[in-house]
Amino acid sequence: MSRKLTLNEIEAGIADRLLSGGMAYYLAVLVCGGLVLAATAAGVYSMVVGHEHTYNVTREVPWGILIATYVFFVVTSTGLCLVSSIGHVFGVESYMPIAKRSVFLSIATILAGFFVIAFEIKIPWRMAVYNVISPNLTSNIWWMGTLYGIYLVLMLFEFLFLNLNKHKPAVACGFGGAIAGIAAHSNLGAVFGLLMGREFWHGPYMSIYFIASAAMTGTAVIILFHWLGYKVNGEKLELDTPMVKSLDQVRKLGILLICVIIFFTIWKMVAGVAGMPGGKYEAIMALVKGPYAFNFWFFEAGCALLIPLAVWVLSKGKNLTLMFATSAMMIIGIFIMRYDLVIVGEVIPVYHELGVNEFQHILPYKPSFYEIIITLGGFGLAGFLFLLGEKLFAGHKVEAHH
Repeated sequence: MSRKLTLNEIEAGIADRLLSGGMAYYLAVLVCGGLVLAATAAGVYSMVVGHEHTYNVTREVPWGILIATYVFFVVTSTGLCLVSSIGHVFGVESYMPIAKRSVFLSIATILAGFFVIAFEIKIPWRMAVYNVISPNLTSNIWWMGTLYGIYLVLMLFEFLFLNLNKHKPAVACGFGGAIAGIAAHSNLGAVFGLLMGREFWHGPYMSIYFIASAAMTGTAVIILFHWLGYKVNGEKLELDTPMVKSLDQVRKLGILLICVIIFFTIWKMVAGVAGMPGGKYEAIMALVKGPYAFNFWFFEAGCALLIPLAVWVLSKGKNLTLMFATSAMMIIGIFIMRYDLVIVGEVIPVYHELGVNEFQHILPYKPSFYEIIITLGGFGLAGFLFLLGEKLFAGHKVEAHH
């Protein structure tokens, strides 16, 4: 039996690991930390002077890139939770090696999402207070905040129990986290899908799409950040090891989920152009051959779906570097996919079909400097937590459970 480490030995081990990084590691930490500080300064300044002076959102386009970034991070977090739960919650052995790092990343990404949305809300602490003392059970946004709060707590406890090697409570929290994540995420889809005034979003499709695309995003993030994790720790991913076999299973799941999202996307387009011309038709046209066409064809169709599908199928899990590069491209494409989903749903005026002259054209929106800084700060926070976590938790090594 191995003896238990003393507190001093644990602290010394953490200090050694924190000091073991190379120049590139500390530079990355510095850049990520700098982005968080810059975003905090931009967000606080926006709160003081008023969002109308620093953000480019308007009465007609009230949700901008900060909402899209929030959606991206919470979608990613839920996807990481769902994919990681296949292993330690549902007992599929081949998914075990990715468990700890994936759960930690799900916590990092949900915190990044909360960080961004805090600066999108004018006075964020009011939301936390009134969420408790004045709940509105008929509000999708109230349920979203509550369910994501429950989800975060469960993920924190799951990660704690995984690190204490207490398998049963980790499974219980992981199962609860997966249920809370699915509930929160389908509810996030309902925030969009139940808005009857926005035809591009309206319908039961959104909740199902959000969950499927979350799992797809999770596969890309798991593959990329496990590769980065090994780089940070100065280790090499060897073929035919449990970790590489696990990542290959994630790749296969990713292929299936990409096909599902392609299926969803095709039918969304068909449904948009099949009926009478209206708000949904105009939104689809804005994506297919309008001002958002490059975003759609290059980033959404190419970077997020078709290129990763082809590369992941052809690589057969053997060309690791190509797989990881494709994952990075896929994450960029998915971010643009979230941006287009939020913005294109709003740029078609609500009064378009009524023939009101002032609302005949697509409404303009471009993120302001402050919005871009806060968006980058969200990525900076996720990156900072990832880099710190690799050293604090010794590369998230996973023990086998019998």
